[in-house]
Amino acid sequence: MNVFSGSYTPEDVQILLKPIEIASTPIAEKERLIQSKHKHYSEMITKESLPSEQYLDLFKAIFVQNHARLATDLITLAAKIAQQKPAEIVLISLARAGTPIGVLLKRILSQYFKRQCTHYSVSIIRDRGLDANAMQYILAQHSDPDSCTFIDGWTGKGVIAEVLHQSIATFNAEFQTQINSDLYVLNDIAGVAAVTASFDDYLIPSSLLNATVSGLISRSILNADYIGANDFHGCVYYAEFLNADLSLWFVDATMKAVQAQIPADLTTLMQHNSADLITKAEVNVRSVEFIQSLKHRFQIKDVNLIKPGIGEATRVLLRRVPDMLLLKVLQAPETEHLIMLAKEKNIPIIEDPSMPYQAVAIIQELSHD
Repeated sequence: MNVFSGSYTPEDVQILLKPIEIASTPIAEKERLIQSKHKHYSEMITKESLPSEQYLDLFKAIFVQNHARLATDLITLAAKIAQQKPAEIVLISLARAGTPIGVLLKRILSQYFKRQCTHYSVSIIRDRGLDANAMQYILAQHSDPDSCTFIDGWTGKGVIAEVLHQSIATFNAEFQTQINSDLYVLNDIAGVAAVTASFDDYLIPSSLLNATVSGLISRSILNADYIGANDFHGCVYYAEFLNADLSLWFVDATMKAVQAQIPADLTTLMQHNSADLITKAEVNVRSVEFIQSLKHRFQIKDVNLIKPGIGEATRVLLRRVPDMLLLKVLQAPETEHLIMLAKEKNIPIIEDPSMPYQAVAIIQELSHD
């Protein structure tokens, strides 16, 4: 198994994915195949294109607006990890949204908390699970299962957190290990992560872009024509986008914000907030009730078509067939990019100030006739 780092440095991350070349499936065809259950979404990929100059300008403007909040939450999350992991720390980011966050946490934990820290990025796929071959590889390098720390950027409905729990339970039973499936995220709008820096639905700038902010890798792929029984899950590596890559720019620029905000006395950050558990339960109830209300309101049969939160809504508008976009406020800097994407695709936008989130995207339900 070859280990590579995408466009990151080997010190930043070891990406446990197999680069493959696979034919591109057009978005509309991919959506039809997914919803008709003729193919699982992980078997296909639509070739990415580079963002427009206007969209890139918006990305950088949003980074300027949000980098201080991002840095604060990264520091908070790193402190919680350091407090809960007294020995070696093995960050396992969930590809791909977790990868840039894992790179940043690895740098913060190493540079400021002076902790021994290794970072891997692995695939996790709804309905298919966590890459067990990748987990075996990690445990072959690190014998202490308590060091494993799963990282993602954010939660939506909490599906991936549940897949993680189920996958690790299966892995532990099969390989007689005792890995903890706790998930660590920057913002947890579903109330399902074990540890989070925030429950707010705010814009994490890396969610705006695809491969060019994630080490030039695609989302993970699990197609038996390309992935053998002993392989890592696959990905496309977009080497042709190297000149447009912002992966290291994003990390370096965010680390400057971290340096400006990191306190001299890190012990003030190491206190456990016992109120988190109460808040988490409240957030989870809010999430479940809101998703159910949307299903009823729009007569949606498949809950997988509802994508709450700015991060998930962005993903829908970038790579799925959206039906509508719901915004808490029409004129908000954090959702300006969503309005731009929705207008490009001629998607209706509905303002709903009662929503608990800044944005929700609903995928178009296609006929299977």
